[in-house]
Amino acid sequence: MAEMVTMADVLAARRRIGPLVHRTALTPSLSLSEASGQTILLKNEQQQLTGSFKLRGATNAVLSLSDEERRRGVTAASTGNHGRALSHAAKAAGTRAVICMSALVPANKVEAIRALGAEARIVGRSQDDAQVEVDRLVAEEGLIDVPPFDRVEVIAGQGTLGLEILEDAPELDAVLVPLSGGGLIAGVALAIKTLSPRTRVVGVCMERGAAMVACLAAGQPVEVEELETLADSLGGGIGLSNRYTFSMVRDLVDETIVLTEKEIAEAIAHGYFKEREVLEGAAAVGIGAILSGKFVPKGPTALVLSGKNIDMGVHGQIIAGTHTALSEAA
Repeated sequence: MAEMVTMADVLAARRRIGPLVHRTALTPSLSLSEASGQTILLKNEQQQLTGSFKLRGATNAVLSLSDEERRRGVTAASTGNHGRALSHAAKAAGTRAVICMSALVPANKVEAIRALGAEARIVGRSQDDAQVEVDRLVAEEGLIDVPPFDRVEVIAGQGTLGLEILEDAPELDAVLVPLSGGGLIAGVALAIKTLSPRTRVVGVCMERGAAMVACLAAGQPVEVEELETLADSLGGGIGLSNRYTFSMVRDLVDETIVLTEKEIAEAIAHGYFKEREVLEGAAAVGIGAILSGKFVPKGPTALVLSGKNIDMGVHGQIIAGTHTALSEAA
């Protein structure tokens, strides 16, 4: 029987990582509640250590390794946030980390990884290109691949976020979750659907390079061109040999929504002016889904704000209304 991710894995992850990650707050959004006529709650994972939810899965994965595996070191392909989280977890465990990224990863995320003592390697212009170097490191140097989403321990770690949401708001009608390779939404959906089957789980992505959405439409993992986007953390494919997240998203997620670059920029600006929060594009997509009218809340709804690691120069342009290049992209 194929290995699966279970609720027992999520509960074990919470026990394992509890002392090392923040239990982030679930707070009401007065502006979005007023605009939608329903209670809108924000899961403030942008306030997590390393600035994103990724620390949960990366920490669980590193702590699950054997002593011998930790001595060998870890590696991963990343759009930035997973690499930063894995670097943080590896440093805490005294383990070597080599993070492979494409040239599309913003410089601020690369520098943050190096600041944690990890080695950052820039390879090609896609997650797939970066993965080639990861595969070489595994084959030739014996490092352990800790992928950003398609691993049991990573998915289970992200699922702890779903547990926290339901503990703080048991009567939710829906949860909106950023959708990329599927590690976050798979873990969250597993926790939500196990404990509250009636709660809808909605994945939100960008139009430019929405890999999981394309794979769901095709009925199987397919290659999708990776494009520059304000939601850069949602870039990259799901892997043609995807083992876990594709089937979990297919079976557990109720709906997917895609946003334009303009809608993402407006959501980032809303997060700053109305919520007083700095959000990266990937984290703002739930806000964008409501502001654009592409998701209409029918009851209490939680939005996962997944991270804050945006290039502050880009952020400044967005809130000043001068960032136009991507909003005009085809």
